[in-house]
Amino acid sequence: MSDERTDEAIALWQEAGLTRPWNDPAGDLRRALDGPASTVLAGVEEGHLVATAMVGHDGHRGWVYYFAVSSASRRRGHGRALMQACEEWLTRRGIPKLNLMIRGENFGASDFYAALGFGPDDVVVLSRRLG
Repeated sequence: MSDERTDEAIALWQEAGLTRPWNDPAGDLRRALDGPASTVLAGVEEGHLVATAMVGHDGHRGWVYYFAVSSASRRRGHGRALMQACEEWLTRRGIPKLNLMIRGENFGASDFYAALGFGPDDVVVLSRRLG
């Protein structure tokens, strides 16, 4: 994704309900684009940003965040194509596993990922805010 699309990406993430007041989406985007083990992939249709996925890895596990398809562009294959691009990005780097987290109330996302072959792992995700 190019720097010129930052505002479009953040607007898409807001539309998709991915942003939270305690996160800085512009900072997250910048760190992903600048990081040696991450990037943001963009789906563009007719000159408009219609999908994004932040993808990165820790050397073993790949992770996908900020995965969004605009509401006007859903059910047209963009999500499936974008997830395939994430998998290919990780595979080229030798990463053997892809993880993602979805919020419990996001039933649409659960159904989408299940259709792509994702399933729950028996893990507990713990977190602590830094700073």
